[in-house]
Amino acid sequence: MGSAALVAVVVGSGIQATDLSRDVGVQLLANSLATVFGLGVLIVLLGPVSGAHFNPVVTLAAWFTGRRDGEGLTAQEVAAYVLAQIAGATAGAVLADAMFGRPLVRWSTHDRSAGHLLLGETVATAGLVLLIFGLARVGRAHVAPVAVASYIGAAYWFTSSTSFANPAVTIGRAFTDTFAGIAPASVAPFIAAQVVGAVLGLALVAAVFGRPAPAQTGTSALHAEPELAAPTLP
Repeated sequence: MGSAALVAVVVGSGIQATDLSRDVGVQLLANSLATVFGLGVLIVLLGPVSGAHFNPVVTLAAWFTGRRDGEGLTAQEVAAYVLAQIAGATAGAVLADAMFGRPLVRWSTHDRSAGHLLLGETVATAGLVLLIFGLARVGRAHVAPVAVASYIGAAYWFTSSTSFANPAVTIGRAFTDTFAGIAPASVAPFIAAQVVGAVLGLALVAAVFGRPAPAQTGTSALHAEPELAAPTLP
């Protein structure tokens, strides 16, 4: 549900923006603001339910970092999360198109295959992973709803790719031929860039914060405020 709502916000606000303005800058501003507010609300609302897992690379990173102490996600849980994220993201794109009277499924024609866009996705995803897991390392995971939403809003503007930073969202946005869409041929390279970015993000966490301290009794640092993925995003 969280992934569906997130993509509905991203795609729906993109459609609304293009209907109301022909200025691409205004369109991007409207799309990014709606995404910031929507993502923050969804993390606050669904964090206590599912850990606000809207993003497969963050889910995989949470599994990788927690696999040694046995308190993290299991491989079966990761598989269930990723399937739910992709299904939700696809449903969210279809829902947004339905709300605006667009064809429910129309493959996007928005090509995003240029190398500089892939670099932007790598940077955006690395920064997102560094933020989420860095906050957990310093005991500030409680500010993640604001911090993650703010980062995605900034990354809309400082990355060339407008910061998808989420494989599930990337797949979902291929199903809508609107402002926020991505051509199916561009999906695999984008996801590859996101995976590379996630690996780099974890490396940066280790470099900046060093080895994690032993988990406190009762709750691991990462699960005290669940893995707060984001989003995501766009």
